[in-house]
Amino acid sequence: MKRAEQDCAKTGASRIELFHLRCAIAAADYGSFRRAADALSTRHSALSRSVKRLEELLGISLFTRSSAGLSLTAEGRSVLRIARLILEQVEVLAAAGRRRIGLAREHLSVGFYTSMSSGNLRASLLEFKRRFPETELATVERSRSRLLHSLKTGTLDLVFMTGAASISEDGAIPLWSERILLSLPKGHRLTNEESIFWTDLRGEKLLLSQYDPGSEFEDLLISKLVSPTDRPLVEWHDVSRGIVKSLVSMGFGISLVTESDIGASFAGLVYREVRDGTGPSQIAFSAHWRPDNENPALEKLIGLLAELYPSLSDR
Repeated sequence: MKRAEQDCAKTGASRIELFHLRCAIAAADYGSFRRAADALSTRHSALSRSVKRLEELLGISLFTRSSAGLSLTAEGRSVLRIARLILEQVEVLAAAGRRRIGLAREHLSVGFYTSMSSGNLRASLLEFKRRFPETELATVERSRSRLLHSLKTGTLDLVFMTGAASISEDGAIPLWSERILLSLPKGHRLTNEESIFWTDLRGEKLLLSQYDPGSEFEDLLISKLVSPTDRPLVEWHDVSRGIVKSLVSMGFGISLVTESDIGASFAGLVYREVRDGTGPSQIAFSAHWRPDNENPALEKLIGLLAELYPSLSDR
């Protein structure tokens, strides 16, 4: 790169603001400038200009714009991966500064990638706030890989995840299990059945989100239906769980959800329990944290979880 180009690149980098990054990340997460602006409580025009300015400073297009919404370009995916890490580190810096000068209340950050519309996760956090109202509780919804990275860097204190954890594992405890349900459009042939077996999915089109816990649903499907000829056709979508629900309600296919995901009503959907020969199929949940985390609020949450889920009492 020539000296002039290097100087230009440095100048562009110095003009990038955190607001530019937040706007771009929100636009990617919501697939729409308008919905992203609502989420950030800013004007649609301001958010759109901010993303456009970031693209100008970087010299690339982050998004492909169409009537269907926004989709990330290959360059955009790479840039936003770095942008998320930058913002996470800024959060760590800010939290450390607040604690250092004693201005912040007791603070606890927890992450998850499943629904909080109902179920044990929602109930556990509500109980924590009831018992410890003085603690500032922040929640973050991200992918499994990003949650684990945030846990490693100290951005998050505790992460709720699907998957079992051994009670002897340091920094992890097993929690509850939730039933796996099939989401169906009204009028689908399987809505006539009160319970559905995995073998009933043969020949169906199963829509899964590329975000968590889509991959775990696929692993579960493979474990239940060993022969590929017995499995439904899996169609992956680069959208959120909420958009997958919309696609199902429109008759594009069927999908799988956890029990807690049905707390928020969604027009046009019917849910049915998925079973195997032993009964309802379930997926386990667990909590994970860094053993060297000395946050007193974390100790309170772990103690509460041990009380709410007695199988942890031997820890």
